[in-house]
Amino acid sequence: MAAQTDHRRIVLIGFAALAIAMGIGRFAFTPLLPMMQADGLATVAEGGILASFHFLGYWLGAVFAARLPWSPKATLRLSLVAIGLATLGMGLTDSFAAWLALRGLAGLCSAFAMVMVSNFYIRQLAAAGRPESQGWVFAGVGAGIAAAGIAALALMANRIGSAPSWQILGVVSLAAVAAVCLRLGPEIPGARIGAGRHGAQRTPLVWSVVLAYGAAGVGYVIPATYLPVMARAVVPDPLVFGWSWPVFGAAAFASTLLAARLERRVANRRLWAASQFVMAGGLLLPVVLPHIATIVLAGVCVGGTFMIVTMAGMKEAHRIAPPQDVMRHIAAMTAAFATGQMIGPLVAGAIHDLIGSFAGALLVTSAALVLTAMPLIWKSTTKETVRP
Repeated sequence: MAAQTDHRRIVLIGFAALAIAMGIGRFAFTPLLPMMQADGLATVAEGGILASFHFLGYWLGAVFAARLPWSPKATLRLSLVAIGLATLGMGLTDSFAAWLALRGLAGLCSAFAMVMVSNFYIRQLAAAGRPESQGWVFAGVGAGIAAAGIAALALMANRIGSAPSWQILGVVSLAAVAAVCLRLGPEIPGARIGAGRHGAQRTPLVWSVVLAYGAAGVGYVIPATYLPVMARAVVPDPLVFGWSWPVFGAAAFASTLLAARLERRVANRRLWAASQFVMAGGLLLPVVLPHIATIVLAGVCVGGTFMIVTMAGMKEAHRIAPPQDVMRHIAAMTAAFATGQMIGPLVAGAIHDLIGSFAGALLVTSAALVLTAMPLIWKSTTKETVRP
């Protein structure tokens, strides 16, 4: 019974940590951007700059996550606290420079949290013979997105401005962080492990995997940044366009649970490649037919696949690298993902301000997703297993 309880605690902590770090720290900005626009605080292009600064922070976090001078447990705790404070801080100032710093901090700490959870919590579940529960951990991202989206919808319906909305989400995040930090256990090391890695076995990075993961970062980030903005341009009623983001989050939540079942019959890389194909098709829908229905369906296609790609990518890192070198592979892949995220919002926002449409950015990104997914199929086998 004790082992069962500990397994459930590990799943719950991993789920909650990703819900806070990614669903709130990283993605609450998306449904709040139209509110900031309505308040006259930010344009679409400025939203792209803020998003790119966030992803710059995420890139830095991915690069340095394996080299931090603190223990993994301390890193996770400090990261979650910083994310809550950065979220709260967005509502305490209207300085664009301060927003850039806060979004960068949230991105930095989101990457730290993602790397820690993807390494230690996923490894612990695999070692415990519970790989099917890994989907529940990654489902935390979708749950956090959906919760933030529904919260934003309720706040808009009650005519609450963007600043108090940031403050509310920040306070809620900090309360959740306190609960998570009190429940961290031995599944994540409480002693620094970086110093002992200098003599560890280093395995070569698989660049087809790294590039595909980076392309997925570009592919999902345009709708992940601008989906409510796109929906608002078609239907200005917040009680209509506001649902686009909760639907995105609900699809992300359900997708990881579905993927956990599919991976028993489908090779990991094939599942990853299929997800990128669906994502690419989703990006084309608003281009072919700009309508609220196609925008929401695009949100389902992208929201329903980007976390499968994330989960498949992290499992692939565990498969191709020995345990002592997994974090370096995860960091490299996360850095590639973050590079795509930095490029996407900045370029898409600039193109939108130039021609008044996201179509060009969506077309190019869709093609990149297809091209980088092809090598995953060529090198895939049905005998792939996840290394504990």
